[in-house]
Amino acid sequence: MTTDERYDVVVVGGGAAGLSGALALSRARRSVLVVDAGSPRNAPAEHVHNVLGREGTPPVELLAIGRREVEGYGGTVAEGRVSALSRVDGGFRVDLADGRSVRARRLLVATGLTDELPDVPGVAELWGRSALHCPYCHGWEVRDAAIGVLGSGPQSTVQALLWRQWSDDVVLFPHTGAAPTPEQRELLAARGVRVVEGEVAALDVTDGALAGVRLATGAVVARAALVVAPRLTANAGLLAGLGIEPVDQLVHGAVRGTRVPADPTGLTEAPGVWVAGNAADVTAQVMASAAQGMAAATAINVDLVLEDARTAVEQLRDETREAS
Repeated sequence: MTTDERYDVVVVGGGAAGLSGALALSRARRSVLVVDAGSPRNAPAEHVHNVLGREGTPPVELLAIGRREVEGYGGTVAEGRVSALSRVDGGFRVDLADGRSVRARRLLVATGLTDELPDVPGVAELWGRSALHCPYCHGWEVRDAAIGVLGSGPQSTVQALLWRQWSDDVVLFPHTGAAPTPEQRELLAARGVRVVEGEVAALDVTDGALAGVRLATGAVVARAALVVAPRLTANAGLLAGLGIEPVDQLVHGAVRGTRVPADPTGLTEAPGVWVAGNAADVTAQVMASAAQGMAAATAINVDLVLEDARTAVEQLRDETREAS
């Protein structure tokens, strides 16, 4: 890769969204570069789930398969980190952290999000294994287990009721969040969800797995899994230089994090810049992220097709004028 290299599309991010977009664009015979920092959000998890045809595949293996598929159609996947994006000469300049830069006609940004975990000792250590966030990703694996839900906001009751679908032993720890209202307590009680008051001080870990939830009082409630609701912050810093700022994303009526605003194809307010995956939607799982990458890729290709056609018209007119 050199500073003179030019691509139809540079994809920033090599997760499910970025690789899916790159695959579709490569099959459309576009020159594509994927810049992958190698730090996927789901790296702590042992397997990905609800991925049709690849159910239970380890995340790293799934991405390796995707990279090979992109490269099989002529796309390029490079390890590295993008340090800056800027608009130049009707296109974009992509600067890399190692000092190199390339040019692109269009950008597909699939940089994902950052899980901002609650400040409870043990949560980060167990993240993706015993400390969980998504029932559709992990519910089956902890079915019938003793599950705790760490309260963090107005949606904690909904979260506890949701996880009750996978186990009849669910405890809600309001922690430092708002206590359930009388109406919410009635819902929880009707489904057999216990409420344990008091601030959570730490998680007790045994042999790398959750053993219990320790309260500030010193009491320990035995649990095999703890559900947390991290703030989901879009990795959108690179887009600031293009005039794009993230906005709050509501989930069930409450702010859950931030996202990059875009239309249904992923086109942002900055012409020529698309976004896909968790950077655009904090709720998107692997399959949804891949679908967003595909949708963005088809829109990008149409945009380039129309630009190529307009350029061809101008060239034809020039040639006609010169001939006459």
